[in-house]
Amino acid sequence: MPRRQEVPARRSGRRHRHRPASLFYPRARLAIEYDGENHRDRLAEDNRRQNRLHRAGYRLLRYTASDVYGRADEILAEVRGQL
Repeated sequence: MPRRQEVPARRSGRRHRHRPASLFYPRARLAIEYDGENHRDRLAEDNRRQNRLHRAGYRLLRYTASDVYGRADEILAEVRGQL
């Protein structure tokens, strides 16, 4: 298991009508989606949410469980590079 590192972010909260993303950085206009096991069941909903984010001017990064557990350091570097 990779060592734990954190990049401060805001998690989607209840004050949003639609969940904007798994994590998002409003000031940087960056959204991050975690595509978990149920992603295939919610593909249409996820695509609509992605389109809303793009229309709102957000950049979007998507990661799967295998990404998170197998490439954590690369993901952190990519997120930091986008901030």
